[in-house]
Amino acid sequence: MTSLPPAVRRLILATLVNTLGNGVYAAVGALYLTRAAGLSVGHVGIGLTVAALVGLMTSTPLGVVADRLGPNRAYVGFLLLQALTMTALTQVRSFVPYVVVAAVTAIADSGQRGAKGALIAGLSPADQRVRTRAILRVATNVGMGVGMGLAGIVLAVDRREVYVIALLANAATYVVTAGLVRFGMPEVDKVARASGPSGLTALADRRFLVFVALDGVLTMHAALAQVGIPLWVATATDAPRWMISVLLVINSVAVILLQVRVARGTEHLSGAARAGRRAGLLLAGACLVLALTGATSGLVTVGLLIVAALIHVLGEMLQSAGGWGISFELAPTGAQGQYQGAYAMGRQLGDLVAPLLLTTVAISWGWPGWLLVAALFLIAGLLIPGTVAGHRANATQLAL
Repeated sequence: MTSLPPAVRRLILATLVNTLGNGVYAAVGALYLTRAAGLSVGHVGIGLTVAALVGLMTSTPLGVVADRLGPNRAYVGFLLLQALTMTALTQVRSFVPYVVVAAVTAIADSGQRGAKGALIAGLSPADQRVRTRAILRVATNVGMGVGMGLAGIVLAVDRREVYVIALLANAATYVVTAGLVRFGMPEVDKVARASGPSGLTALADRRFLVFVALDGVLTMHAALAQVGIPLWVATATDAPRWMISVLLVINSVAVILLQVRVARGTEHLSGAARAGRRAGLLLAGACLVLALTGATSGLVTVGLLIVAALIHVLGEMLQSAGGWGISFELAPTGAQGQYQGAYAMGRQLGDLVAPLLLTTVAISWGWPGWLLVAALFLIAGLLIPGTVAGHRANATQLAL
């Protein structure tokens, strides 16, 4: 971190604070909603689906807000809105208010993602943007891990008032994060309407949107780690259930130790595109290894699961680094906010589709389902280099 600009170091600190609170909520949120707020599991699921759709639809327009208002101000504003919605969640007692709060939270989350991406682009030299994002991802994993660990206290007590304190503590981290960004961090220039690309240029950039869709397929690795692999281990293999925790720890530790190193070479378009292709190959390979574990037993199953986890996390890190590099490089001058917002749509779409796809295809069908999921990863990865090739000329024309 010593070689990083002071503003970037401050952003890393802000990320640690923010994700510490996020980690607490990630661990306790579902139980708060069902045990303390009195919502059914079905209502929580509907609310999350509505929120995901709202976030998907607003991601790019809110990126334009970040460009026009300035990334610093937009990021601070959306963080403070998240603080308000988290506070409001402590007062939720029924379905409709929950859906409203979840939808506004999704708007704030989409807005801060685009604004943060534009802020990174403005604070870091062009050849250091991907490295900065890699370091921030490491910080995110550390913050989330510590937060989830602290959440164990809340879960052990399992009382409404303690859940409420946890939610209010998360709200406070948003306020502290906003303060770290607002005070002591240089302002990244906003883009005047007359001098910048037209609003929603990203949505007219067909080549970029194809990349976003392909990258969205690759981002299904998140649901694979959090939903697909745990369910597969528990229902289709003879591995002990505690292996699920081992595989998740392998993932987190690998990202913390290796993400910055894996991101090297992806700050340029050609290297980023190659990373996307390799990510597809590796994620497909992980699916094939997982398919084998349905027919093995004992230590062989355990060993194959560890191999699958290692292949998976390497593909995950390559996908992240390649996606960052491509999204930064393809954005025309003055449109980083909206392009980062549009880029986030891929992840949002993957998060929306992946749990249903993995449970109904891979888990239910067994090895044929894993082969199909592997084919999706493989095709998406192989198509990325051709999709981004020669894009600079196209992007220049769109910006005129």
